[in-house]
Amino acid sequence: MNKKPYYITTAIAYTSRKPHIGNSYEIVLTDAIARYKRMLGYDVFFQTGTDEHGQKIEKYAESEGCTPKEYVDKVCGEIRDICDQLNTSYDYFIRTTDADHEAIVQRIFKKLYDQGDIYKSTYEGMYCTPCESFWTESQLVDGKCPDCGTEVHKTKEETYFLRLSKYQKQLEDYIEQNPDFIYPESRKKEMLNNFIKPGLQDLCVSRSSFKWGVPVSFDDKHVIYVWIDALSNYITALGYDPDGNHGENYKKYWPADAHIIGKDIVRFHTIYWPIILMALGEPLPKQVYGHPWLLFGEDKMSKSKGNVIYADDLIKLFGVDAVRYYLLSEMPFANDGSITYEAMIERFNSDLANTLGNLVNRTIAMNNKYFDGVVQAPSKPEELDEELRAFCFDTIKKVDDCINSFHMSDCLEAVINLAKRCNKYIDETTPWALAKNEEDKERLGTVLYNLLESIRFIAVLLQPFMPDTANAIFAQMNCEEKSYESLDSFGKLPAGTKLSDPTPLFVRIDAEKMYKEIEAAREEAQKSAKSMEDVEKKEAKKKEIEGIAQIGIEDFMKVDLRVAEIVDCEPVKKAKKLLKLTLNDGVRNRTVASGIAQYYTPEELKGHKVVLVSNLKPAKLCGVESEGMILAADTDGTVKVLFVDGMENGAKVR
Repeated sequence: MNKKPYYITTAIAYTSRKPHIGNSYEIVLTDAIARYKRMLGYDVFFQTGTDEHGQKIEKYAESEGCTPKEYVDKVCGEIRDICDQLNTSYDYFIRTTDADHEAIVQRIFKKLYDQGDIYKSTYEGMYCTPCESFWTESQLVDGKCPDCGTEVHKTKEETYFLRLSKYQKQLEDYIEQNPDFIYPESRKKEMLNNFIKPGLQDLCVSRSSFKWGVPVSFDDKHVIYVWIDALSNYITALGYDPDGNHGENYKKYWPADAHIIGKDIVRFHTIYWPIILMALGEPLPKQVYGHPWLLFGEDKMSKSKGNVIYADDLIKLFGVDAVRYYLLSEMPFANDGSITYEAMIERFNSDLANTLGNLVNRTIAMNNKYFDGVVQAPSKPEELDEELRAFCFDTIKKVDDCINSFHMSDCLEAVINLAKRCNKYIDETTPWALAKNEEDKERLGTVLYNLLESIRFIAVLLQPFMPDTANAIFAQMNCEEKSYESLDSFGKLPAGTKLSDPTPLFVRIDAEKMYKEIEAAREEAQKSAKSMEDVEKKEAKKKEIEGIAQIGIEDFMKVDLRVAEIVDCEPVKKAKKLLKLTLNDGVRNRTVASGIAQYYTPEELKGHKVVLVSNLKPAKLCGVESEGMILAADTDGTVKVLFVDGMENGAKVR
C-alpha cells in the first residue's frame, strides 16, 4: 500500500553567523512533527538548509579576508552540525549555492521575465543592509528599518521588479477561501490588514550593486535577489522544472503540507512566495505556520547584550533530549517563549528527573525486586486500573489534536501528565504494601503490569519529541512494541518479558554546582575574547608605520579641510578605479577624481558629505580635471570614505 506523502520544511537559515538556541527551535519543532507523521505511517520528506547569497554575506567575507563561498561553507557547516547535534531527521539539506538550485532559479527568473511578470526599472529609496530590504520613507520607524531598527541609507539602483500588484486580488481571495493557509489566525489578520489590503507594491527581485548572488542569465549586471533565490528552494530541491518536466519528488510531494517559519518572515512566505507560485502556475503550500520567538528571559537574544545561548553548549550541560524537551515544552503556541538557565534546571529536575525518570526507574526496580524482572500477566482490572487505561487513551487523542494544530507544548504536557498519573497510581495502589502479603501477589503483578504498559505508551508517544529517551525506556523494558499502531489496545507488552536493570534516565541537577560551571565558562569565554583583542591590538601596533617625520602645527594648518557635499557622481570611462565626484564646498561646485570605484557605487555616495582637501593643486587624471581630494581610511585594502553628514557645506575641519 502506498503511503500518503507529507512534505514539511523549515525556513532555510541565513549563513551570516552561527545560529543561537532561538534559531534552533524551528528545526526541533519541525523535526518533531516530521517524526510524528512518520510514526503515523506517512511518507515524509523533511527539508531544511541554508540561504547563502546577498550583500551582507559579501561584506562579512570581506571583513574576514576570505571569499564569500569560503565564508558560507564555514557557517553552513556550523548550522548543519547543530542540526545533527539536536538529532534532527531531515531528509534533504539544501544550499542556495548548490549548482542545480542556482540553475533552476535562473530559469524561474527567465520564465517570469518572458511572460511579463518581471520587468526592468529603477529603484530609489531607503535600504537596510542587515535585512536586505528596501523601504519607503513612510514605512520607516523613527527613520530606521521597521524590522530590525538599524540605520538605513538612501540608494538608487537599476533593478528588476516582480508584479505583486497584478496578483493582489487573486492572493486575497485565496487567503479568504483557505482560512488555515496562514496560521495562527493572528498572523493571517496581520498580513491581510497591514500588507495586502492597503495595496501591494511591486517587489525588487534583482540587485546590481553587489555580485554575490545567482546571476540573471540574460543580464550579467544583475544578480537574482533573495526573494526568488531563497524562497524557490522549496521546489528546486524536489526537482521542479519551469518547462513542466518535473522530477518524481516534485510530482509526489508538492504542494508542501507545511512551511514552518519564524513570525518575522511570514510576509515573505504568505505574500511574495504565493505570488511567485501563482505566476508560475503552480499550487500553493497547504499551510504556513509562523511560530513565535524564543527570548532570553524577556529580551531578544543579541551578542551585544551578552545573552546569546547556543544549542551545543546547552547539550553539553543538559543532554540533547532535555534541550529538545525544553524547547518544545516551553514555547507557547502564539506568544514568545523564554529560556534561562534557571528555568531549564527547574524544568529538568521537576519534569524529567522527578516525574518521568523517577517513574520509569522505580517501576522497573520494583518489578525486578518482586518478580525477578519478569513481567507478570495481569488479572481482571479494577476501577483504578480502568481509570489509568482510559488516561492512556485520552493522552493519545490529546497529543494528536495538539500536534496537528502546532500546540507542541500542550503535546508534551499531556505526556508528562500521563507520567504524573502513573506516579499517582503508585501512591493509590501501594505496591510495597501489596508485596508484604502472599495473597496480594497477583494484584501486585497486575499493578506493575499496568504501570509498565503505561510507560510503554509514554515511550511510544515520546518518540517524536525525545527519541533517545524513548529508546532508552524501550531498552530497559526489552520492549519491541514501539509502533503507534501498538497503542490501539492496552496490553501489548508481553507477559514473561525479562526487564533489564533500571538505569536513571535523568540525574537530578545540582543547581548551585551548575551555576558555578556556567559562570566559569562565561569567564573563560571573556578571557578568550580579551586575549584575542590583545593579540589584535599587538598586530595592529606591528602594522604602524615607523619613521614618519613629525610636522609642526604650522605645517598642518597649511592644509585646508572643508566639508563638501557629493551632489553628483559617475564612473570615469577610461579608468576602472576612478569615480568623478561633483562636490559643493559651500561656495561652488568642483570636480574631484577619486580612486574608490571598487569600493562604492555612485548611488552609495550621492547626498553624503565628505572632508575635502580644498587647496590641493589641481591635477588631470584620465581626462578629468581634479580640484582636490577627499579623505578616506585604508586598512588591509578595505577603503572607507570619511562621511560627515549633518555638517554645513564649507564648514572648516580643524
